[in-house]
Amino acid sequence: MIIKNAKIYTMEENNVQEGDILVKDGKIAKIGSIDEQDEQVIDAKGMRVYPGLIEAHCHLGMEESAIRMEGNDVNEMSEPLTPQVRAIDGCNPLDETVVNACNAGITCVAAGPGSANVIGGTFLAYKTHGISIDEMAIKNPIAMKCAFGENPKRVYQDSRIKTRMNIAAMLRETLFKTKEYLAKKENGEQPAFDMKLEAMIPVIRKELPLKCHAHRADDILTVIRIAKEFDVKVTLDHCTDGAIIVDQIKASGYPVIVGPALTHKSKFELAHNSFKTPKVMNDAGILMAITTDSPVVPQEYLPLCAGLAMKAGLSEMDALKAITINPAKILGLDDRIGSIAVGKDADLVICDGSILDPQHTVSYTIINGEVVYCAQ
Repeated sequence: MIIKNAKIYTMEENNVQEGDILVKDGKIAKIGSIDEQDEQVIDAKGMRVYPGLIEAHCHLGMEESAIRMEGNDVNEMSEPLTPQVRAIDGCNPLDETVVNACNAGITCVAAGPGSANVIGGTFLAYKTHGISIDEMAIKNPIAMKCAFGENPKRVYQDSRIKTRMNIAAMLRETLFKTKEYLAKKENGEQPAFDMKLEAMIPVIRKELPLKCHAHRADDILTVIRIAKEFDVKVTLDHCTDGAIIVDQIKASGYPVIVGPALTHKSKFELAHNSFKTPKVMNDAGILMAITTDSPVVPQEYLPLCAGLAMKAGLSEMDALKAITINPAKILGLDDRIGSIAVGKDADLVICDGSILDPQHTVSYTIINGEVVYCAQ
């Protein structure tokens, strides 16, 4: 495939180029002036080509469209500690929301359990075109979900959780038990098999980050405190009060996934919800991505959310990075996706204007070098 005469937003150092893109075997083979012939040529004159958009935190395929409990597999609320459950076993890629995301140029998402549980289970990253989640997945697992604040308190208020103190204590206890369990295995002992602790071993080994739902400033600081205490990787997801404690977040070195801001303030934790937060994080030099938290905000509105962050002060390029290369870096997938560079997956979106402008039209979505959506 050759894409000709395009304005190319690479998200690399040489960011905006005029020229062509050669795609071979699902990868980007060349960028520039291409004289080769190919049986599949897309004339993108007057159009813009972006890397496929990436969502770093969502529940796409986990909570199906227009279905109640039958298609809702977001939260396993049988108990507050469920690290053993896996998003890949509950994700339905045939739901229309996945198709809508693909048609809007979102080519890869990190999806998984919600925030009802203190530890909710593993996320996976998958491309948004296909019929088998096993074939669509590009990294599984990609993170372990955990949650702080109002959600676990509300869900388990009549049973096991009354305070934020116990949320932190339950996570700490699980991390302590996992370290002890792992030490026994590494010393040649044979502890009784524990599926929950087995699932947590990659967290202790720093092979998987904890994907930490935290809105309020004190909850974000609790995440940082526990992460430093146990020397584990974390991402700060939602980070609604991030602007209040930006210096502490910067000092922590942890990345943030901000949003969703395209919602009303439905609970006290969202009092400071704002499209200005991405700019504050970015200006501080914090690695930042923007999230829809779909289905909270429909997945296809990811570029709209970035556009509204731009309206609130974020630069155009930084808004684009927040839905392309930055989430790729946060997910540890930037060697494959997130920018247009030779050797990377040919995940591309071609638009008739700025993808941050709500009046744009996606003309083509390309995943792994295949046109999976064409507006005509």
